[in-house]
Amino acid sequence: MSNLYVVAYDGSPASHRALDFAVDCAERAGAELLIAHVLAWSPYSFLTPEEVEERHTRRTEELERAKTAVMDPIVENLAAKGVTPRTVIRYGHVAEVLNDIAAKEGASQLFVGRTGHTGMTARLFGAVTISLAQAASVPCTIVP
Repeated sequence: MSNLYVVAYDGSPASHRALDFAVDCAERAGAELLIAHVLAWSPYSFLTPEEVEERHTRRTEELERAKTAVMDPIVENLAAKGVTPRTVIRYGHVAEVLNDIAAKEGASQLFVGRTGHTGMTARLFGAVTISLAQAASVPCTIVP
């Protein structure tokens, strides 16, 4: 396990608080910071070849939009404070992907806001947060 902190970030106020807390902890611990943004995506096996191509195009556009609208601004903001994080953007089930990122990167800690930008019911109850708290392969800090 490395001295790496992974922060789940979706641009929500809770993810901002989680990021701020993780930055503070990383600075005190001398840890590297990896900001992870996960776009929910479900695979469909019954699509026609044309639909698959259209979906691939949309996915590429969404990845670019996530980079420019979500990740680039926060990286610029942190750079102005002297913090240089790595970033990653992935598709999939949010809790599973965050856990996979933390495991594959050898993270020592995972930070997540209590709620974020997901479906309304999931936002109210923090489904991603609950899933991570139950199944994370590394210690998970939930920031209110």
